[in-house]
Amino acid sequence: MVYHPSTQLAEISVAESVAQQRTGANIVEYSVSELANAIKRTLEDGFGYVRLRGEVSGYRGPQASGHVYFALKDEGAKIDAVIWRTTWRRLKVKPEEGMEVVAVGRVTAYPGSSKYQIVIESLEPAGIGALMAVLEERKRRLAAEGLFEESRKKPLPFLPRVVGIVTSPTGAVIRDMLHGFNERFPVHVVVWPVRVQGETCAAEVTAAIQGFNALPKDGPVPRPDVLIVARGGGSLEDLWGFNDEAVVRAAAASQIPLISAVGHETDWTLIDLAADARAPTPTKAAEWAVPKHSDLVEANTTLGLRLMRSMRRVLEAARAHLKAAARGLPRREDLLALPRQRFDAVEHRLARALLANTRAHAMRLARVSARLHPRLLETRLHRLRDQLRALGRHSRDALSQMTAARRSRFERVAGRLNIEAVRSRVHRGSERLATASSRAEQAYRNRIGHERARLAGLSKLLESVSYQGVLKRGFALVRDAEGRTIRSVRAVAPGAEVQVELADGCLDADVRDVRQSGEAARPRIADSVQVRRPRRKRELPPGGQGSLF
Repeated sequence: MVYHPSTQLAEISVAESVAQQRTGANIVEYSVSELANAIKRTLEDGFGYVRLRGEVSGYRGPQASGHVYFALKDEGAKIDAVIWRTTWRRLKVKPEEGMEVVAVGRVTAYPGSSKYQIVIESLEPAGIGALMAVLEERKRRLAAEGLFEESRKKPLPFLPRVVGIVTSPTGAVIRDMLHGFNERFPVHVVVWPVRVQGETCAAEVTAAIQGFNALPKDGPVPRPDVLIVARGGGSLEDLWGFNDEAVVRAAAASQIPLISAVGHETDWTLIDLAADARAPTPTKAAEWAVPKHSDLVEANTTLGLRLMRSMRRVLEAARAHLKAAARGLPRREDLLALPRQRFDAVEHRLARALLANTRAHAMRLARVSARLHPRLLETRLHRLRDQLRALGRHSRDALSQMTAARRSRFERVAGRLNIEAVRSRVHRGSERLATASSRAEQAYRNRIGHERARLAGLSKLLESVSYQGVLKRGFALVRDAEGRTIRSVRAVAPGAEVQVELADGCLDADVRDVRQSGEAARPRIADSVQVRRPRRKRELPPGGQGSLF
């Protein structure tokens, strides 16, 4: 059992209070807030930091504020736990439902609900078995989503121009990989420096994979054709950052083919299952990323020789085939003899046909010209002119008839029109307008009177609730040197300058002593407050009102 001086004092004060109650003495009165805060301080002073082992219960992830609330339990008890947002961000291992953990934090109380809780500062799993259980459960859940399927993995490029490496820039891993690239095939290497161990490892590796994928193809930093996530060997805790769910999802969503080279050949992490290829060591990953230059040169030479021999054989075969085909073709004179003979025969027949065609057209023209005479055109023109004149006469007659009908209709309508009817209608409209104008003016006056009465009522209500009315009844308003309202004596220290506002002005004073309600009597207020000089009442801003609150 742990004893603390504050606990002993609390027990003594309780015993004295019971004795006083039995003897009839007065008991000290506490408010609910004062008692709750006293219990909170007693818990924090009595326990301080503790190391607590238990099972995570009721875990639902971070709230909207970023804080995390859950409970730690064992076979016989349960305690509420809270992890603040700033602490949650730097935790290496995140809690999960049913996970057995060892937490280090402060025991405190929450006065709002009269509950005690532990504010966790650090969290770690209770042994390797707990980590393996979390790892297996996460592996099963991500596999159910299809992130480890072979069908979604992309092939590695044969000869990448740019290789992106996500690793620590100061370790031996990057030196071994660069040495492997120089020996096999020198390429452009872009290194994204990250921490490969610790609290920020998972976030930095995730940001590196997403950052490489976000690079534009023609940007100032070249976009890699293949990515390598590399780290040396280590324990399960050292490699835990590469088992983070965010890292696995980033590797699965990468558009650039990704090689995982985390740990040695016997080590494995979840990023190995989500990557497009898993190398046993970082050096082997460099060998997989690029081919060997000497092998390429040898293969290129071999393929070049094979190409030349194949082309020579194809050309020789084509030449022999062309010679054989040429021997089977007939001579040019034999091919052109028959068409030439036909052309000569048609040439002789063409001259005679042109002469016969010309004579036939001349005879036809002579027959037609005999029937043509200007008198036929003149007769047709006279006939068309007579038709045009007849149509003109018909048009004039129709226009005269239509004009006469519309004139008679207009005269009949003009006889029915009378100016008196229009004048009477205008007079009736003027009377209606005058009546509406008088009604509108009366309504406006009534509205103005109603609003004036309402404004007067509101003005009286404003005067009744204004704090100046309270000051006129003998109260005072106290402000500090910066003009803030003082609501409690705890906010004032001896020697502070205060301003006391009364109904007819303001006073500047210095505080000599401070006492709370219920304490023993002290010197009079005249001895505690020194009046320095009266000052006029502070002017309020236009349209505003001061506040007691």
